[in-house]
Amino acid sequence: MKHEVLAIRHVYFEDLGNLELALGDRGHFVRYLDVGRGRIDAPNPLDPSLMVVLGGPIGAYDEASYPHLVPLLSMLEKRIVAGMPTIGICLGAQLIARALGARVYPAAERELGWAPLALTDAGRASALRHLDADGQSTPVFHWHGDTFDLPDGATHLASTPACQNQAFTWNEHVLALQCHPEVLADRFESWLVAYPGDIAQSGTTATRLRADTARFGPGLERAARAMFGEWLDQFDFRQRGE
Repeated sequence: MKHEVLAIRHVYFEDLGNLELALGDRGHFVRYLDVGRGRIDAPNPLDPSLMVVLGGPIGAYDEASYPHLVPLLSMLEKRIVAGMPTIGICLGAQLIARALGARVYPAAERELGWAPLALTDAGRASALRHLDADGQSTPVFHWHGDTFDLPDGATHLASTPACQNQAFTWNEHVLALQCHPEVLADRFESWLVAYPGDIAQSGTTATRLRADTARFGPGLERAARAMFGEWLDQFDFRQRGE
């Protein structure tokens, strides 16, 4: 039995990555909604068994320049209120935070590169524990210039020195990840080609990012696929619309 997943994609290469592999393992069919291809009418946010909002280089607060953020925030609000499984990654996490009433704003510094997460007690008890198995922290990929306050009622899961709020859950059915655990090493070159300005401003280089991705990417792929899988397995999607 297949269950539809709606993935909101802002940039073609910032896709579901290894989350799509975990979904495929469980028989989920993925449909992408590419908001970067002009005006697209928003679907009913309660139809998919899972909705994932992916990353992108715009601000979650910049609906004046990017009006598609208005219906997207409305979709998130409706799903959250309905108690339906929802994941946000990077920009998606910021939009979830905003949909829950929290402030999103420019961070003190851009975080770009590979670094492990420091898990809270709640994080170590959650699916994120796969990123810190046997006391060995798995470096995770980061690429963001904005951050957010923790929404009221959220459970804080992880942080880094540069970003206090790296991950949270809200009422178990919402998972927000500021970092990029979904990234796949064999698709990473597109990031380097697309965002040279960010790389230059961050003080790192494409050469270093490429080398670190080759070094840390395979371990992250294994850990994150297990993390996503455990999070997905808490839901009985057959109860939704079947």
